[in-house]
Amino acid sequence: MRGARPERALDAVVRGVLRPDRGARVCVACSGGPDSVALAVLLDRLAREDEYELVLAHVNHGVRASADQDECVVLSVGARLGRPVRIARPRIARDDEATLRRARYAALAGIAAETGAVVVVTAHTAEDQTETVLLALFRGTGLDGLAGIPPRRPLADGIDVVRPLLRVTHAELATELRRSALPYALDPTNADRRYRRNALRGALAMMREDFPHLDRAVARCAEIVRDELDETPRAAQRRALRERLRADGALHDVSFAQIEDALRS
Repeated sequence: MRGARPERALDAVVRGVLRPDRGARVCVACSGGPDSVALAVLLDRLAREDEYELVLAHVNHGVRASADQDECVVLSVGARLGRPVRIARPRIARDDEATLRRARYAALAGIAAETGAVVVVTAHTAEDQTETVLLALFRGTGLDGLAGIPPRRPLADGIDVVRPLLRVTHAELATELRRSALPYALDPTNADRRYRRNALRGALAMMREDFPHLDRAVARCAEIVRDELDETPRAAQRRALRERLRADGALHDVSFAQIEDALRS
């Protein structure tokens, strides 16, 4: 994010996906981790400018020793921002990834319904998108898996889950977090290789040394595949432009960024 005020570029990215009505209520899923705290800070700023209400939603699974500490971090962030915090403590029968994910989204939907929120916003980043796409690829996925995490999907009746940061990196969010000087917690289970994502992260960390734009490239690929599956106008415009360039013999070495710039002009 370049420029004298790089946070404004990040604001534009989030606004482009979120788009709540004035006066609406928005829940931000806040685990207490650095990405979710950065998102809460960003949305707090946007909510004040765009005049909508913000609620911090925290799900305490209670499956690790630091769970209550994470909850305290979120309460502190809410207090510093002057925003209400809602806590859910679902009963968890097992601590595998799928069970925790289902319980988390069910709890977030419940908080949204109780508070009258129309969307739940999560801090999934470009790195999360990379992990999701690669794990799907390793399972032998089709196009649906290559589309990765959707930027928006229905969560419950009248409530969507929105992920505006799928093309934003941890490093960009870290800048937002440092600027806020707010507390955050680190998840010790990120080193637990029972979870498939953690087994992948070490390999990806080494690959990023040689391929620094890896996450942006995967996020871009997932976006293209999703646009094609959804048959969006943008997908049709991309195809038409590429066909014109191909017919003129000018498609060789034309990048995705150049295609997108041409469509915006």
